Amino acid sequence: MKTILSAFVLLISTVVVNAHFQISFPPPRGRFVEDNEPNFCDGYTNVTTNRTQFPLTGGFITLNSEHPQWSAAFYISNSSNPNSFNDFTQVNSFFQVSGEGGFCIPLNFATSNFTGLQNGENVTIQMLFNGGDGNLFQCADVTLTDNNSSISSVSCSNATQSTNSSSGSGSGSGGSGSGALGLASSFDVKLLGFLALVSLVPCFM
Repeated sequence: MKTILSAFVLLISTVVVNAHFQISFPPPRGRFVEDNEPNFCDGYTNVTTNRTQFPLTGGFITLNSEHPQWSAAFYISNSSNPNSFNDFTQVNSFFQVSGEGGFCIPLNFATSNFTGLQNGENVTIQMLFNGGDGNLFQCADVTLTDNNSSISSVSCSNATQSTNSSSGSGSGSGGSGSGALGLASSFDVKLLGFLALVSLVPCFM
């Protein structure tokens, strides 16, 4: 009986550990490393020199989710080389999505609570993702532009439903993401740091 129970626990643990997410656009700071996901920027603490053009309005993040249900939020830093959670400010409310696979999540800086962003400015976007097994993080270093043609060639779709990339809107496959993705949140960077620490605390049965 103990052997069966141990095998079952191991199976569940394997399923949980193997569930991840990967940002596709804009390209993340470095190659995806699943063991580093609970760490700041997936373990990449230095900014990349090859930044991606990202629009000030009508922008979006494309990603792959390996969780059937998940929540997330976006953070931004305009520091030249942000290397800690304290360098980031949350720019939208936490939102929830149902479904696995590819998703296109709108990120419109024009309606976010981070004001003063300008064309040509270098910023870093950090995404907090939680599929129920802890907080995971990835970052992308971008240069802001007022030209939406920078994303015209990027495919924006949500698993089984296509989305117009110029609008930057989307909903999950078989479910939906909550609205107000560009609104200010009552959470701040202190909570982001706290969540990161909590995600590192092991769970015991």
